[in-house]
Amino acid sequence: MANFWNEILLYGPGFIEASYTVFAITVVTIVVSWICGLAAALAQRSKFKAIRVVAGFYIWFVRGTPTLIQVFIIYFGLPQFGLRLSPFAAGVIALGINSGAYVAEIVRGGLTAIPRGQTESALALGFSPAETMRTIILPQVFRIILPSITNEAISTLKNTSLLSTITVVELTLYAQTLIASTFRPFVFYIAVAVIYLVLTTILTTLASWLERRYAALG
Repeated sequence: MANFWNEILLYGPGFIEASYTVFAITVVTIVVSWICGLAAALAQRSKFKAIRVVAGFYIWFVRGTPTLIQVFIIYFGLPQFGLRLSPFAAGVIALGINSGAYVAEIVRGGLTAIPRGQTESALALGFSPAETMRTIILPQVFRIILPSITNEAISTLKNTSLLSTITVVELTLYAQTLIASTFRPFVFYIAVAVIYLVLTTILTTLASWLERRYAALG
């Protein structure tokens, strides 16, 4: 056990740096996924059929294909069309687009939970459709979908491990480099698991705090 902690402390700075990379990817990816998800959810409610079809295809394709394949399409496929992205950028875009499809379905479920009469009343009072959505509907939707959106954020955090396949030096790839030189897979994979557990616990705690805050305001 002493050797375990000695090795963790020895390589601790590298794990901290890799953890920061995971955190940065997760935060940016969540922002991208919320933008994509909200846009797709609202597009599904558009009065224009073409927009609804595009949004539906996006959700259908992303949810029906493996996340790793989507990462490969962005990182290895786009350069064939002249668009070459860094591993970090490709990873964020791929994970953001992937998570966005699931966020879209979560938001759509939240929107359907809001009585239609609220929108009609707001319009009757002179609110524009955009104002109604921004000031009345979306705040209620956020409160409803918070637990689900938290689960999706946790999944996004764990999916960052997939980016080791495109040379993003996050926790998994860093551990693999250590294992290649020390031949101690148990030690370093356990360390990675513990760090992910800590990060997901922080996310869960933050979400619980937000839920209590919104419950108090309600």
